[in-house]
Parts: sequence; structure tokens; C-alpha cells
Amino acid sequence: MIAVRHPSTKSALLALFLLLAPTVAALAGVEFAKDRIRLVTADKTVHELTVELAVEPDQREQGLMFRRSMAPDQGMLFDFGETRRVMMWMKNTYLPLDMLFIDSKGRVRTIREGAVPLSEAIIDSGEPVAFVLELNAGTVKRLQIRPGDRLEGARIPAERP
Repeated sequence: MIAVRHPSTKSALLALFLLLAPTVAALAGVEFAKDRIRLVTADKTVHELTVELAVEPDQREQGLMFRRSMAPDQGMLFDFGETRRVMMWMKNTYLPLDMLFIDSKGRVRTIREGAVPLSEAIIDSGEPVAFVLELNAGTVKRLQIRPGDRLEGARIPAERP
């Protein structure tokens, strides 16, 4: 236990606690389930990825904040539970990211490459979407992902012939 005798010290400690509390809570609190997803490109190439699922409001709010690394075949899938225009940002996110904005049928609609770490600039889907897949920056180029490519699995239904 810390004994605090000087009022200004108590105020300073309280201010520090209030400043750090959200960061500590974010680092310690939210857990994410994992699942597998298939990315199918226009030329029918299939890429298997492991994704963490951000489906609850607290999970979507935290996302990949405070992470320092992510494996090349991993990502985070945000499921918004509805189709709507989505706006993301990189506040407290140290990893440069590529973002795929995906409709309810799993089609990639919009791609935003190279989101800048720690930026508070808004990254807009530009149209209504149901999901966002965040991947390490450079993955879109490496896997040659284009609008119209499809995701399957992890909450996204398989396309019917």
C-alpha cells in the first residue's frame, strides 16, 4: 500500500491513473476467438488465413490496438452484424495495415492499403459493408487481392453456384 500525504501528489497519481486506465484495460481485457478463412482471388487462387474475430462492441473498439506484431498469414475480421458504411482509424495501432471492406456475401468491395500506424485519420469504406478484414500492410500486393475477390468461412457464408 502507498501512503500519500501531499494533496498535489494524490492529484497527480489520480490523473496518471485516469490517463493510463483505458490503456491498461485494453491490454488486459478483451479476448478474441480465432477461426480460419479462405480468400479466393479472381484467378481462383485460394489463400488460407487465421483470423481473430472482432464481433462484440468492445472487441471492435480495441481491434489490433497495442499489438506489435502479427504473423503474415493472420488478420482480424470485424463483423458489424449489419451492412452499413464503416469508418476505421489507426489510433493506438502500431502495425501498418491493409484493410479489406467486404459486403455481406463475402465480396471485397473496397481496399485501403498501407494504413499509417497511430494515425487518427478516418479510413472510410466508401459504401455499405458488413465486414472489415485487417491484414499486415503489403499483404494486398503480395496476394494480389482485388475488389471482387471473395472471403469464405469465419461468419461469411460460402458462395452458392
